[in-house]
Amino acid sequence: MFISKNHLSRRAVLRGLGVTISLPLLDAMVPAQTPLRQTAAAPKTRLACIEIPHGAGGSAIYGHQQHYWSPVKEGSDFEFTLSLKPMEPFRDYLTIISDTDATGADPKTPEEVGADHTRSAAVFMTGAHPKMTEGADYYCGTSIDQIYSQMTGKDTPIPSIEMQVEDPGALVGSCGFRYSCVYKNTISWASPTTPLPMELDPRVVFERLFGDGATAEERSRRRSLDRSILDRITDKAAKLQMNLDAPDRRKVANYLDNIRELERRIQKIEKQNTTDPERELPTAPVGVPDSWDEHVKLMHDLTVLAFQADITRVSSLMMARDVSSRVYPESGVRTPFHSGSHHGEAPEKIEEFARLNRYHVSTVAYLINQLKNTPDGDGNLLDHSLVLYGSPMGNGNIHEHRRVPIILVGHADGKLKGNLHVVCKPGTTHANILLTVMQKLGIEMDSIGDSTGTVAV
Repeated sequence: MFISKNHLSRRAVLRGLGVTISLPLLDAMVPAQTPLRQTAAAPKTRLACIEIPHGAGGSAIYGHQQHYWSPVKEGSDFEFTLSLKPMEPFRDYLTIISDTDATGADPKTPEEVGADHTRSAAVFMTGAHPKMTEGADYYCGTSIDQIYSQMTGKDTPIPSIEMQVEDPGALVGSCGFRYSCVYKNTISWASPTTPLPMELDPRVVFERLFGDGATAEERSRRRSLDRSILDRITDKAAKLQMNLDAPDRRKVANYLDNIRELERRIQKIEKQNTTDPERELPTAPVGVPDSWDEHVKLMHDLTVLAFQADITRVSSLMMARDVSSRVYPESGVRTPFHSGSHHGEAPEKIEEFARLNRYHVSTVAYLINQLKNTPDGDGNLLDHSLVLYGSPMGNGNIHEHRRVPIILVGHADGKLKGNLHVVCKPGTTHANILLTVMQKLGIEMDSIGDSTGTVAV
């Protein structure tokens, strides 16, 4: 129970010229002597969906035998595997679901053989088999992030955010095998015929979250002067602080400090990119860092700020593109991503790819840690979130969609208990995980994509 002398609306914001700063949940937003969960300020479940292509070393036959991804034991007494080791600190929040197949990505006709990379991303959150077409008559399914967004978006300033860490290209044209590029360039579908673009530039996401309504020229001028959007609300923030109790003052101060620090990181990247003639990504927007590690952490931190202030409850993130040849120095693996997935079933190369998978998981663990350390109502953001992470491909060496690597992290407002490894029956479609997620989020639906039921988690 929260008791506060002053009452502040959950939708209270700090406004300045072209700026709207939503606030985190404060004690002052809960009516005095009222249990939090009986008020409109009660935390709502957030959904973050993160896709990585190319599968996992643990999905190859040898890797599966060595348990590089899936643990040996089912239930709550499982051990942490090579690729999932970074999630060990979050055991109580972790649900591992093994042995499901992304059957929607399989070819259905001889003509569709070979287009597994093109179909994969479209299937990840829809469970639906994409229509083969090179034109504008593409058709897939509504993705789970957008199904949830359609329910929660009316209560938040932004219905959802869609992001990417490696530019997959435009939502037009043909990407081979008689498939439109739209299928591989987004994971979010507002309807079976409405794909949503994924934003690459952290600056654009930042300004969308914090309502920078200034013109492009004004934004450019402010960046050149090293000014902050917070400069426009200094007086209003000070006035708000005067009317808050000490704990709420600390929450607001910490939140604004986090916004400013994130903005400084983006400004530093922009300055570096505009002055460095040896930039590694010369065609990327000026706000995109050359470092993939830095880029993905920026996107994760933007997600945390958005969830903390209830700006949106839904985010999706493509961490890489299919057929990516990127090298990740921090992983210790020098083999390019796509080449590494084509390991030729060689044990030493499968183990190397599993180590690369571990690195990708470690960047998701960064997000999980941020969520866990951010207070939210009667717990933390991870208590009130559900993070779906995985790949719609299993054994990338043969473009197989068997044994796709999928984990869920978070308690989803008490709907997921965590500390659990579930092994599904052979032939279970991964769309059953998607249906399970929807039901855990309170959406009553009988099926999604090619689902046949739910998973007991």
